[in-house]
Amino acid sequence: MGLQKMIAIILIVIGALGLAYGGFTYTSDVHNADIGSLHMSLSETDRFNIPIWAGVTFVLFGVVLLLARKII
Repeated sequence: MGLQKMIAIILIVIGALGLAYGGFTYTSDVHNADIGSLHMSLSETDRFNIPIWAGVTFVLFGVVLLLARKII
């Protein structure tokens, strides 16, 4: 499998996942406190949204790259 075909498949998969899930969530530690034997931690959950136009662009560019003649 050529490099161009692998890149095209990866772009299609990333675009399809972006369209299917719309983004992803991640957890970040904000504050930690140690008072004697007591350990307290505050975590915050954030969401990173992937725009629909970005997912569609990735899929279309992947399809064009997959169908194009070997360029790379």
